[in-house]
Amino acid sequence: MTTQVIVLNGGSSSGKTGIARSLQAILPRPWIRLGVDDLLDALPPSLLGAGSGVAFGQQGEITLGDGFRAVEAAWTLGVAAMARAGARIIVDEVFLGGGASQARVGSHLEGLQVLWVGVRCDPAIAAGREIARGDRVVGMAASQAAAVHRGVVYDIEVDTSHTESLGCARVIAAHVS
Repeated sequence: MTTQVIVLNGGSSSGKTGIARSLQAILPRPWIRLGVDDLLDALPPSLLGAGSGVAFGQQGEITLGDGFRAVEAAWTLGVAAMARAGARIIVDEVFLGGGASQARVGSHLEGLQVLWVGVRCDPAIAAGREIARGDRVVGMAASQAAAVHRGVVYDIEVDTSHTESLGCARVIAAHVS
């Protein structure tokens, strides 16, 4: 069976987006790249901030409310529907709840051929990237570096600490059927 969805899970500034773009360039068929940042950009103002939405703390912590969770579930089910309709999807994700997040996403992708990829990065290197980017709350990269992988089961793992995105993408591409 051919891979329909590639899920890249890693902390903030770990290199997931660069890997996803590289995969789009090297995989033989077209792949659509969607990520949690796309979902956040699409949220209405009523779901940004404390309460039922998503809130970003000053130390990089993230709080997710019930309203966000409902929209997130609809988003993931929409991704699954696109894959079932024939689109190949690369999902750039941050499993804040580790294994519980994978289980939630996995339930929405049930019946699809999914390649689960762990994207690791040394916390100090990710923190340096975070500062250089300038568009993240300082502290997210370090706090998420290990937490997003707890309890998650992967088909393959890559480490962007010293390997460029294209090199990681080539390793992943070798596992895409």
